[in-house]
Amino acid sequence: MTGSAEQRNNMQDMDIAGYMQGVGRAAREAAARLRAVATADKNAALESIATRIAQRREQISAANREDMQAARANGLDSALLDRLELTPARIDDMLTGLAQVAALGDPVGAISDLAVRPSGIQVGRMRVPLGVIGIIYESRPNVTVDAAALCLKAGNAAILRGGSEALHSNLALADCIAAGLADAGLPEATIQVVATRDRAAVAALLAMDEYLDVIVPRGGRGLIERVIADSRVPVIKHLDGVCHVYIDAHADPAMAEAIAVNAKTQRYGTCNTMETLLVDSTLAEELLPVLAARFAEKGVELRGCERTCALVPTARAASEADWSTEYLAPVLSVRCVDGLEAAMAHIARYGSGHTDAIVTSHLGNARRFLREVDSSSVMVNASTRFADGFEYGLGAEIGISTDRLHVRGPVGLEGLTTLKYVVLGDGQVR
Repeated sequence: MTGSAEQRNNMQDMDIAGYMQGVGRAAREAAARLRAVATADKNAALESIATRIAQRREQISAANREDMQAARANGLDSALLDRLELTPARIDDMLTGLAQVAALGDPVGAISDLAVRPSGIQVGRMRVPLGVIGIIYESRPNVTVDAAALCLKAGNAAILRGGSEALHSNLALADCIAAGLADAGLPEATIQVVATRDRAAVAALLAMDEYLDVIVPRGGRGLIERVIADSRVPVIKHLDGVCHVYIDAHADPAMAEAIAVNAKTQRYGTCNTMETLLVDSTLAEELLPVLAARFAEKGVELRGCERTCALVPTARAASEADWSTEYLAPVLSVRCVDGLEAAMAHIARYGSGHTDAIVTSHLGNARRFLREVDSSSVMVNASTRFADGFEYGLGAEIGISTDRLHVRGPVGLEGLTTLKYVVLGDGQVR
């Protein structure tokens, strides 16, 4: 329920609990209708949403500039400002994501594992929507479109509650989404953006277990911990992105340099950015000064172990807390380690289970790292920045889960569905 301009202006005078109950009821009704919607109609809605966004680029950009101006005035930090900004390239990415989601196969209704039982019945499992998904997120207005696309294609209704700092951007995008749904003849309540900054809306959403089937929080630790503590609805979450790159003794130095620099500096304010670099001691003397110079060019502050500081005099001594910190800033922890075992032990102790990478030409070490590092994404000879639904071919992502149930890693279409058993018979009785 994006609401009219008049409704939005008067939202502070509304009963938030009553408003949210109305949003929940409408979402549940829309979810029931979506079960009968054909794939072609969902794709038509996605295509129409993309058309509307393309037509209203300037209005969206103007709304985002208004949010950015207010955010700067309110002292929002650089990482959040980066997430908030809708550059022309990011609007293009939203359009590309919508097209990719439309092109993906529809998981809903697919039957798998069909087997004939001794009784003659056939038993299989059908993929079905989760139902109604609530998404609470900070800054990134592109999440509004990514979430809308994935929830719609997977047959779910969605209630989106973005951060107050992105309200104008989110409402401008919500208008495009509502228009696209209407163009395709789908209920506008399929995707609703909560049209208030009032934090009471979040509390109401977390308590709406009669309407919501799952909550997905995307944001900082404070937001996610609050959702985990207060929600009466199951949560798909991750707390931190403390991502590592381990440069193995058998790494190609040029490859290691390129991957390490990209993993840290391609973008600072994302959960798949490297926060700790682990360098095998046999390569440290050769590689660390070179890497330090590259990071200095980018303005990255290094915080290192004792051996790192001896090789890189400009590095500050790392504290114990640094090894488990998600900086989301041009700050990097660096540790020299004595082999693969020590690297994996460090990751097991300090990592967050998000994304970890090894740079190596040693097949055995690569296989061990893949098998033994317990993270939602584990990589060989690639930047951690690839841990992303768009890069994984999911079209977009609803978030990256470090849970084990019911989905892990970037959450795309299949992660927004569940399975039910189906039985096909021709008159069998027991």
